[in-house]
Amino acid sequence: MVDVQTETVISRPRAEVAGYAGDPSNAPQWYSNIKSVRWETEPPLSVGSRLAFVAEFLGRTLEYTYEFTELAPGSSLTMRTAQGPFPMQTTYTWQDAGDNATRMTLRNTGSPAGFSRLAGLVMAPMMRRAMRKDLARLKELLEAR
Repeated sequence: MVDVQTETVISRPRAEVAGYAGDPSNAPQWYSNIKSVRWETEPPLSVGSRLAFVAEFLGRTLEYTYEFTELAPGSSLTMRTAQGPFPMQTTYTWQDAGDNATRMTLRNTGSPAGFSRLAGLVMAPMMRRAMRKDLARLKELLEAR
């Protein structure tokens, strides 16, 4: 089991941060590993929405579909994928962090299929570094507006 969480404070209002980060179409702009996103269900985003992602991780191209399982606009969202070598659940939460600032938390949990527990221990620090880099990129993009 892997459970990695990181957060950052972005100097922008929560509605703006949640609106941008919570729109899956924006993911390739701030996630370094995500190369493309395609809607499998009709927008707008709602519980049950499904989106196909193409990502690169450890030199491999991964294709997977996330289904959105929880959605509280402006507050949190949770998406889950069951297929592929690394079934994952991703949760975003947004909280006010002072005047026109937002604390965004990004959490990924999952159980690597066919991998040993040791592989999960190796993957967690790699995921944490990637997640911190992605949140730093999101912060940079939004604060430059």
